[in-house]
Amino acid sequence: MTDHPLVSTQWLDDHLSSPDLIVINAWMPPVTHPDAPPVYPNAHIPGAVFFDVNEVCDKTSDLPHMLPAPHVFSSTMRKMGIGDGQTLVVYDDFGFYSAPRVWWTLRSMGAERVYVLDGGFPKWRAEGRAFDDDTPRRVQSHFSSRLNHGAVADLDQIRSTIANGSRQILDARSAERFAGEAPEPRAGLKSGHMPTALNLPFTQLIAEDGTFLQKEDLAKAFQDAGVDLDKPVTTSCGSGVTAAILTLGLTVLGARDLSLYDGSWSEWGSRDDTDVVTGPA
Repeated sequence: MTDHPLVSTQWLDDHLSSPDLIVINAWMPPVTHPDAPPVYPNAHIPGAVFFDVNEVCDKTSDLPHMLPAPHVFSSTMRKMGIGDGQTLVVYDDFGFYSAPRVWWTLRSMGAERVYVLDGGFPKWRAEGRAFDDDTPRRVQSHFSSRLNHGAVADLDQIRSTIANGSRQILDARSAERFAGEAPEPRAGLKSGHMPTALNLPFTQLIAEDGTFLQKEDLAKAFQDAGVDLDKPVTTSCGSGVTAAILTLGLTVLGARDLSLYDGSWSEWGSRDDTDVVTGPA
């Protein structure tokens, strides 16, 4: 393995029987189709375990799928059979949606060898690779959660960032939502964006074939959005999920000082004490 956070379908197929490899099917229904069922019960990569973003979260928070406490996360991973020292490959049903969020969550909790399947399940199935509907029975493993607090930004840190300009804030939502020209899919949220924020819709990082852009095109996408790849970046989105796609892209390009605003617009856009601006970045 390398430090590159993506693996190909061919690599995964070649290593699927490796004893230290665990495949994880990341699931979260699109916010526009909250009742959409997961594909997992009927079809998944052989041996994959199911990770529901809306269940593996902080149940005490009013905000959607916030990071759980480290001890809660450790317990959940142990029951799923995910333990220390294993190689984890995460994919989702849509190609790139919730898999980067689970990749970021695992990395933020201390897992080191975590990767995202490039192209996800759509590419896997299109290539005629094996899948099944069996639920694997895994032996419980010990998972040591060590939360990297620097990987997670909260409301006060975003306020400080806006005030002092110490970091770039990069929003993954569509240009229309960012500009305040389209309503938010979650009820009760204001339209617009945080002051000083830049905008790079996460869809612009995905090639026509459903895989991630190659490095040259990826770098151009960030640079065209006004991002300085040598300076710290905090990503944001609607609820902290697609922001992780931007974090994944920045990681591919070798950026180091990265954080993700876990509350994202679900928090910022719901409050009366936060500033909201409209129009382009």
